Amino acid sequence: MPVKTIVASSVLLGLLTGSCLAQTTDDPAISACKSTGLLALQEKSKDISDLVIDMESVAMSKADTAVGDVPIKIVVLGEAYIARNGKTGAADRFVCLVGDKGKVLLTFFTAK
Repeated sequence: MPVKTIVASSVLLGLLTGSCLAQTTDDPAISACKSTGLLALQEKSKDISDLVIDMESVAMSKADTAVGDVPIKIVVLGEAYIARNGKTGAADRFVCLVGDKGKVLLTFFTAK
């Protein structure tokens, strides 16, 4: 296994040491991640029309950590389909960090 994979796995494992949460499409954290993620993507590319989160791939965990002085309360990992001009491509992986009061601090998308 490459060193980068081991390090990345260790970092994610460290973030996910909190308890897992049940997730549904109407979960406030997932809704917030989707809406802020979609807005961020649309700022970069106007042809993006929708973001569909694959709920079967979602792992959501409570967190008790911080980045600098900013507390992280929930970490959401999963796959999402980005629709451009109404056509959906392959799934992209995403990470969403949620802080106090359900505020989305970061949503990051990467191609597989």
